[in-house]
Amino acid sequence: MKTIMAVCLSVAMVSPLLSHGETKVASADAPKPQAVGPRASGRQGPHASARRNFARPGAAGFRAPLRARPFGKTAEGKMAKLYRIRGLGGLILDVTDFGGRVVRCYVPDRHGNLEDVTLGWNTAEEYVKNGFSMGTLIGRFGNRIKDGKFKIDGKEYSIPVNEDKPPRHNAIHGGTYGWDSKIWAVKPLHEGPVRGLELVHVSKDGDMGFPGTVVCKVRYRVTPDNVWSVEYEATTDKPTVLNLTHHSYWNLAGESSGNVLGQQLQIFADSYTDVDDGLIPVRDVPVKGTGFDFTEMRAIGSMADWMAKNAHLKPMDNWYDHNFVLRGKVGELKKAAIMKDPASGRKLEIWTTEPCMQMYGAQNMDGTMPGKRALSKLVQFAGVALETQHHPDAPNHPEFPSTVLRPGETYKSRTEYRFSAE
Repeated sequence: MKTIMAVCLSVAMVSPLLSHGETKVASADAPKPQAVGPRASGRQGPHASARRNFARPGAAGFRAPLRARPFGKTAEGKMAKLYRIRGLGGLILDVTDFGGRVVRCYVPDRHGNLEDVTLGWNTAEEYVKNGFSMGTLIGRFGNRIKDGKFKIDGKEYSIPVNEDKPPRHNAIHGGTYGWDSKIWAVKPLHEGPVRGLELVHVSKDGDMGFPGTVVCKVRYRVTPDNVWSVEYEATTDKPTVLNLTHHSYWNLAGESSGNVLGQQLQIFADSYTDVDDGLIPVRDVPVKGTGFDFTEMRAIGSMADWMAKNAHLKPMDNWYDHNFVLRGKVGELKKAAIMKDPASGRKLEIWTTEPCMQMYGAQNMDGTMPGKRALSKLVQFAGVALETQHHPDAPNHPEFPSTVLRPGETYKSRTEYRFSAE
C-alpha cells in the first residue's frame, strides 16, 4: 500500500454537542446558544487578553454542554453549523462544517489568559464574500496548477482557472468550487481525554475536472497538552492527484491585533521554491543569504528591506508567497516551523509528515476587510498562513515528490499544531 502525505481539514452535518465527556444532540426546542467564546462579553483593545483564566478541569462550569449553532448560509444556500472542540488543557477550537474552517482558535498566554489567534469571520456569508481561503480545508489540490492542466498516464485533465491575473493563469486551491465550498459530514470523537471530530467528504468523479471519486476522512483531535492534530485519509477509484492543506492564518497576539511583522518565526528548511512571474515553480534554491532564510528564529519582518529591493519578487508584492522544502523524509513526522509572540509568550510549533510548507504573508490584506471583533479591520500582514503540503504544480514537475493517488492506495497525512506559552 502506497502512502501519500498531505494536509486537509474539514467538518459537517450532524448536530452533536462537543464537551468534556458529553455528547448531546441539538433539537428544535433546545435553548438558543448564547454568544460563543471566552471574550463574548465584548472586550476591546488590540492586544488585550481575555482578562480571565480559562477553566481548568474540575472548575465550575467546565463541563457545561456546548451545542452546535447556526453559522449562516453558503453560496449554494446550504445552512452551515458551528461546532466547538474544548480540550482538557485549555485549547478551544470553533469549527464549521462549511469547508472545515477553523473559525476560532483560543490559546492561553503565559498567564493562562485565552485569546483567539486565527483570522476569520463570524458567519458563513462573510467567508463567501471575503475569500482569502481563510481557515479552510483545501482540496483536491492545494496551491497552484499552471493553466489548470496536468497529465496522468498520458491523459490530460483540465481544471477551471480561477487565478487569472496576467501573467498568472492558474487553477488554485482546487478550482472555482473546491472542497472549501462544501458542507462536510461530521461526527464527534471521544477517545479518553482526547476530544475531536471526524469529518467526511465524497468528491465525485469529474469534480472540478479531477478524475476519480475520492472519499476523504479527516480527524481533528485536541489533546490535554494543547496539541491540535489533523489526520487525513483518502482513497480513489481512478488515478487522480491530491495535495491537501489547511489554510489558517496565525496571529499569536490575537486576531485583529495588528500585523505580525514583530512576531518571530523559524522554518526548518534549507531551500525554498523559486517561482516565475506566474507564481509557478522554477526550481528549489538555497535559502542562505536571502530573505527566505528562517533557519534561525527571527522577526517575520526583519528582512523587509531585502524583500523590497528584490525586483524578482514584485509579482508577490515583494513579500512571502513561497514553498519551503522541509528537512526530513516524506511521511516522517518532523518539525516544520516555530512561531512566537514575545509579548504574550504564546508559541506554536507545527509538525508534519508533508515534504513542504507554503508561507503566505497576507500582503494583500489592506485594512478594508472586517475582523471578528466589532469595528476591527484586517490590516496588511495581519497574519501568516503556514500551509503544510506537497510542491505547487507537482503534477507537471516529475522532479518533485509525486501527488498521484491510485486505486488500492491510501493517501495519509498528519499535521500537528502544538501550542504552549513561555
